[in-house]
Amino acid sequence: MKFYSKTDIGLIRNENQDRVWASYLGENEEAAVLVVCDGMGGENAGSCASQMTLDTLRDIISEGFRSSSNRNFIRNLLITSVTAANSFVFDRARSEPDKRGMGTTCVAAIVYAERAYIINVGDSRCYRIFGESMQQVTKDHTEVRRLLELGRITEEESRTHPYRSRLTRAVGATRDITPDYFEIDLEEGNILLLCSDGLHSYGDDSEIAGIIVSNPINKCCDMLIDYALANGGRDNATVAVLKY
Repeated sequence: MKFYSKTDIGLIRNENQDRVWASYLGENEEAAVLVVCDGMGGENAGSCASQMTLDTLRDIISEGFRSSSNRNFIRNLLITSVTAANSFVFDRARSEPDKRGMGTTCVAAIVYAERAYIINVGDSRCYRIFGESMQQVTKDHTEVRRLLELGRITEEESRTHPYRSRLTRAVGATRDITPDYFEIDLEEGNILLLCSDGLHSYGDDSEIAGIIVSNPINKCCDMLIDYALANGGRDNATVAVLKY
């Protein structure tokens, strides 16, 4: 199991409000965790929200994970870490006027014993790449996603819709939060990609998959960031890849 990560400010923004964490877990490094957060808010508020969320997940997951952890324990560990982060960010936003309205997306995956445990809030995504195919595991919490599910717009219209970045759910935006949770079985050679919308909003899924399957795993992060920049780089871009 090998993993790599990278974040880039992009070509337009003055600040990188994305955060990423990739690490082994467990006494014998038999598990791994990947986390991507994409902050929102004026000035440094978005950075504050994403950093607080990443720090909370890192503390709770690093301290809580054990080699004996079963499926239910890992699920609860992820849910507990995200809901705790939500409370911390929400309370700080309410107590500091310059942080009011801040929040962040969050997608996280723990990989252990032939399975990936995945949680997400917002529009940072997790994909699984197997063979030549790429499957989006998570669902975006955006207004465009809601309109798509209601049948009010087409997939083609969603790519340029003015509400495509409007979140319907974010860490710290409301007092209580309900993250989405997924489990998928992994086979040897499967790859997980976690990314912020600075990648997936400025590219094509098939082209992203092509970059990953046709290059060594240790080169993928650099090439994905270069791809996002070549397509405009109008946002911070963050990626984490893991090959099982």
